[in-house]
Amino acid sequence: MVRGRRRRRSRGGWAVLLGLIVVASVSVYYFYTEIRPTVIFGLRDDYARAIPFQSVPVGLESLKAEECGQCHQDIYQEWKTSIHAHAYKDPFFQAYWKKDDNIWVCLNCHTPLENQQPTLIQSIPNNRVERAVQIENPMYDPAYQQEGVTCAACHVRDGVIFGPYDDSVAPHPTEFDPAFRTTAMCYRCHNVVSGPFQFYNVGPCGTYAEYEGEFFMKEKGFTCQSCHMPEISRPVAEGGPIRQGRQHLWRGGHDPEMIKRAVAIQVQADPPNPKPGDTVNMTLTLINAGAGHKIPTGDPDRHFTVEFFVKDNTGAVIAEHTETMGRWILWQPVIVELYDNRLLPLASRDYQFSYQIPQGRDDLVVEARVRYHILTDGQHAMLRGSYGLRSDDPYRFMIYQRDFPLSEKLSVALIDQPVDTRIGCAKDSSDVVMPHGPLS
Repeated sequence: MVRGRRRRRSRGGWAVLLGLIVVASVSVYYFYTEIRPTVIFGLRDDYARAIPFQSVPVGLESLKAEECGQCHQDIYQEWKTSIHAHAYKDPFFQAYWKKDDNIWVCLNCHTPLENQQPTLIQSIPNNRVERAVQIENPMYDPAYQQEGVTCAACHVRDGVIFGPYDDSVAPHPTEFDPAFRTTAMCYRCHNVVSGPFQFYNVGPCGTYAEYEGEFFMKEKGFTCQSCHMPEISRPVAEGGPIRQGRQHLWRGGHDPEMIKRAVAIQVQADPPNPKPGDTVNMTLTLINAGAGHKIPTGDPDRHFTVEFFVKDNTGAVIAEHTETMGRWILWQPVIVELYDNRLLPLASRDYQFSYQIPQGRDDLVVEARVRYHILTDGQHAMLRGSYGLRSDDPYRFMIYQRDFPLSEKLSVALIDQPVDTRIGCAKDSSDVVMPHGPLS
């Protein structure tokens, strides 16, 4: 009888356990299908839908960038080199988009006009992008989609071409829009927010929210355009008057040269004249001297590595040390930003490395390096192996590299370093001086 009672209790326990498993399974299913969003950002009204269909302004034959380029030749040539022109064709976007099942919402920034999209969104129940009601777009132009963020995305509304001038004599309808001279032009696509059960401090493409307006804009007069669309004096259209305009380049987090302009780097050492047996303490100071927002910014996978390598005269690595600057995000079961050690505007951080020089060795050098990564090695391997990313697409770049001899010659190498004292996107140190002065 004792054994029988135990058997009955065991059956009851199994029933309870089975019930708990069923409840847990239903809860997990409900969480992933009803609560947790599919995409890694939330929807905001202005980018939840494409920019409404735009008609061709009177005087033009089409909205194609090439049509604009007939008169605005310099601007057209600049645009063709920009990431805006390649926003749809970019191999990293295409691979990530394939990974995300080619979800329609990504197109609202990468091909933002309804003219460029194969479907029209009728409704988005409960802001769940995977449940959006879509219909075929009869005005879809596949060739136009290839232009990504094209001229009309910013300049054309309701058959009128908008721009930063109030005295245009163009052969098509024009209108002055003061927003072209402010950061408002960048807001729609560069201020993506977080969604339900997504715990970012700033959304995954939240550069606009990171912009430091008090110093950069109010004191220095810098807007996004100051760095990403440099000023230039030239005719806006062929044969027109010379104006103070802007280049349509939009270099940014995809461009290693732009990253180099954003950072200032200086290395110090103690003692500066080491001998065999001494322990040398190296300090690399990395300063966000050139960006009015955090660095790195944009896609959460972007990061810096600061690296020290001790090498002998054959180039063999004897010792090494690496630190990382970026964001660490937990993607499952909810999105949580675990850590963010990126640099705020004008902020700096010291990275340190110590090494004891072996007796009898005066042939060693410390190679100090800073590398910028568009994505992690693991992400790159995954995108290349499963989602069609070309293996030769560069995704990490050397931003700084310099050798420092671990001998009495070290002091000379330290003195020979260039001193960078600029702020913002100034091209040289004569424009402005950093508040704390040059490093020494």
